[in-house]
Amino acid sequence: MAHLVAVLALEGVIAFELGIPARIFGGAKDPAGQPLYEVATCTLDGRPVATSADFKVMVDHGTELLERADTVVIPASADSSPAVADACFTPALADALARIRPGTRLLSICTGSFILAAAGLLDGRPATTHWRYTERFARLFPRVRLDPDVLYTDDGDILTSGGVAAGVDLCLHVVRRDHGSAVANAVARNCLVPPWREGGQKQYVEAPSPVDSGGSGTAAVRAWALEHLDRPLALRQLADRAGMSVRTFTRRFREETGASPGQWITTQRTERARQLLERTDLTIDQVARESGFGTAASLRLQLRGRLDVAPSAYRRTFRALPESRTAPGSPVASGSPVPESTTGPGSAAAPGSPARRAS
Repeated sequence: MAHLVAVLALEGVIAFELGIPARIFGGAKDPAGQPLYEVATCTLDGRPVATSADFKVMVDHGTELLERADTVVIPASADSSPAVADACFTPALADALARIRPGTRLLSICTGSFILAAAGLLDGRPATTHWRYTERFARLFPRVRLDPDVLYTDDGDILTSGGVAAGVDLCLHVVRRDHGSAVANAVARNCLVPPWREGGQKQYVEAPSPVDSGGSGTAAVRAWALEHLDRPLALRQLADRAGMSVRTFTRRFREETGASPGQWITTQRTERARQLLERTDLTIDQVARESGFGTAASLRLQLRGRLDVAPSAYRRTFRALPESRTAPGSPVASGSPVPESTTGPGSAAAPGSPARRAS
């Protein structure tokens, strides 16, 4: 009998996340082509629910489905939902989760982790959520061991994913855990997605740069530093430009930015390197020099430390290929770097990758 995956659609469910379990688990087949999972969707009362888009979802099941499920998936709902907004756990939702059998595997996608946390199921356990909501999550659920950087967490019977497409990564991980890499890779190929991704959520977070160069304080010096990131930027030099002592400059700088001058400069150089990797054909060595890191080794060290990804892998992920450089039937553009295969049928390396998974 196929493993039953029950997907609980709540009011305001986000349609993309709602469809991930059916697409990933529903695509997993055994060697004879038989489905390995049965995927069914339910709502709290068996009635249609509004999505975050302009349509409703009709289902065939109420929460009685949860009593039979081997795995229960809670996808994201709109950020105005009670659980996401203020950790409100409604009686109807409590009754629904109470119907789940002990030992049933629980998955959350994106802000679905707010539901599990509000129920107290994540206390003392690792979890993640969409990076935009990590501060709110940490404030509402201080007992949860939140890891805002990973794409997903796996704590055995409870697994959580980061935002949106990280739900695909999580579901593929579960298929790989249940049936091996060959099955998971086949599902990934059918969905035209990588079997696993390097790095975590940090590589998708934009670091805003200050734009106000007027007024008093250190704003003008920061604006100047942004134009000269490729040069050595000594603390004494920056303080002199601001007309302050080093001690006063450092104090004012931290008050205005929340970081020391050295920390801020490294962050801006990382952001500059990201832009150059995304938008230019510069070599890794050239990107390192232009962004102020000096050497490719230093750039790799910083990106690994801050984004959990190598410069070449980051470029493959975010670099858009012009249409004129692609050919029909070609997976990548002519003259572009060919993505290296990081996993293949039978590979066991992917599930334990620390950049994508926390446990």
